[in-house]
Amino acid sequence: MKCIVGLGNPGPKYEHTRHNIGFMVIDYLLKRNNWSLNKEKFNAQYTIEHINGEKVILVKPMTYMNLSGEAVRSFAEFYDIPVEDIAVIYDDLDLPPGKIRLRQKGGHGGHNGIRNIIDQLQEKNFNRIRIGIGRAEPVVNYVLGSFTSEEKPSIEESIHSAAEACEMWLDKPFLEVMNKYNS
Repeated sequence: MKCIVGLGNPGPKYEHTRHNIGFMVIDYLLKRNNWSLNKEKFNAQYTIEHINGEKVILVKPMTYMNLSGEAVRSFAEFYDIPVEDIAVIYDDLDLPPGKIRLRQKGGHGGHNGIRNIIDQLQEKNFNRIRIGIGRAEPVVNYVLGSFTSEEKPSIEESIHSAAEACEMWLDKPFLEVMNKYNS
């Protein structure tokens, strides 16, 4: 069983903001496969499905970004999911809008959602799919703002690429997925 977690903030106020790119990828995966988040547990919305013969949990934590790790840890413990079978999708200020970058482990890079996941799991070796949103000051207003009309085409493309990377990971080693999508 694998677990794909999209990070974001709950509620219509944040729905189309840069910080919710992880939620957007989960939403696209759901739409693409005609699924829905039909369950709630551990302060998260989720579904358990099968892609390419692999059982997968798709999760959107509803704890707000800074406490995302609580839901991730709870799912990992309850379903006995090894940390290397978790992939987290989130926004990255240090990548240009629409650029995606995959990593197998690492630090939090200043991202509070990732910091909380590392704290909760006591582990850094989970897979990450970072989607560039660019950077502007003040950062808080920027990440909670919407994409510009100029950014939307590249952001939509990155959402599709991230979803495809998730699906590929269910059938291939993450390193192989990284080699394809980090080129």
